Amino acid sequence: MQRMRAQPPWTQVGRQIESLVRKAIYQFDLIAQNNKIGVALSGGKDSLTLLYMLKAMSGRGLFPYEIEAFHVSGAFSCGASVAEKLIKKACQDIDVPLHILYSEQTLEKLECYSCSRERRKLIFNKAKEVGVHTVAFGHHKEDNVQTLLMNLLHTASFEGMLPKVPMLRYGITIIRPLILVSESLILRFSEQYGFLRVMCQCPVGQNSKRSSTKDLLKNLVDEFPNAIDNLSESSFKFGTKKALNPKIKTLSLPSGVTDNS
Repeated sequence: MQRMRAQPPWTQVGRQIESLVRKAIYQFDLIAQNNKIGVALSGGKDSLTLLYMLKAMSGRGLFPYEIEAFHVSGAFSCGASVAEKLIKKACQDIDVPLHILYSEQTLEKLECYSCSRERRKLIFNKAKEVGVHTVAFGHHKEDNVQTLLMNLLHTASFEGMLPKVPMLRYGITIIRPLILVSESLILRFSEQYGFLRVMCQCPVGQNSKRSSTKDLLKNLVDEFPNAIDNLSESSFKFGTKKALNPKIKTLSLPSGVTDNS
């Protein structure tokens, strides 16, 4: 079967995802006029779905905006198992400039939280260099709920991922347009359009706190089918907004636990 081109008109699943992305953009004021949007592109199903959606939506009921993609490569970076030529082709197909950056993480120094911060720093610095001040990450609904549970269990903080976070230190704003989209929708979309399903090759990531929390969430859903939707909604209603206040210090988090930025 010939692979479908990832652009409108979408399949029904694609239309569902676009509708939820638009809802997030309007509800959380994610994109402003004259924005130049960066996309953190690992090459997995989430970031590719985000890239295709944002590209397709520019100028369609939204302000037109430019998009540039940023990929962090390296022996242990998330998404490092993706061949760079595949990421390059994905960007070339939809005419999006791609910047490939390199992480120097080694096995001896691997730790999820510090690795994540290093990769973001690389992206933020390059983004500012090319005039991008808004960077979109492909975190979806389950990522938000997992973070909420991790912070509740490890730091006594009812705190998920904020849809929009000004990173004042870097002069960059993080946005999460997929935050209302379930992982199951993204998986179906990626299967329909032939995305590679990238598995984490990092020996630390496969045994991280997030991995354990993902298993816990699956058990919760078995008992409470609406758990993900309810926890997601409650994170927006009652979650702390401390990330918007630079004067409030973040608790020291254990290995594998990430903050809401």
